[in-house]
Parts: sequence; structure tokens; C-alpha cells
Amino acid sequence: MSLYQQYYDLVAAGRKRVEVRVAYPELLDLAPGQQIRFLCGQESTLTQVTSVTRYANFEELLDNEGIESVNPTASRHEQLKAIRRIYPPAKERLGCLAIGIKKI
Repeated sequence: MSLYQQYYDLVAAGRKRVEVRVAYPELLDLAPGQQIRFLCGQESTLTQVTSVTRYANFEELLDNEGIESVNPTASRHEQLKAIRRIYPPAKERLGCLAIGIKKI
């Protein structure tokens, strides 16, 4: 199973409460109450944003949000490794967003 499929399954099951993203300019206006639709193949899950918090790096994000909110099936070390596979250091330097989500 791919990492993306694993994350999608956690969102679809309502177990992933924090989505991790890099602070790209187009995401900086994201606010509570907005909706995000997660897609994986032909499947989709609609969520509502409950919070948006910016952090300097992924370690600070996990320390403050809690690893169980991001991925309740992986250790902190495993999560950092997986996130940094998706977002290399140059991207992480843009800042990190912890997007609180709730399945609708």
C-alpha cells in the first residue's frame, strides 16, 4: 500500500485529525470552516478545516500537534521520515502547516 493510500484511508476513517502540508502561498489563506476534499483514485472524502497552525519545521509540528493526530499508526520517527520523503528540506524551509480536519 502506498503512503498516500495509507494517509487517505486514515482520513476516510476519521482517524487522521491533522493534515501536514508545506506553507505554500496558496495555502496561507486556508481558514477554519473551509472544506477540503481528499482524493485517492476514484475515492473521495470531504473534510472541514477546524484549525490552521504554522510551524517552523516538521519536528515542531509533531511535538505540538501530537503524532497520534497526524498518523495514529506510526511512530514519531516513522512519521518524520515519511513526511520528509514527500517534502524535502528545501520545501520544509518554507514553513509547515498543521491543518486540523474533521470528516464530514
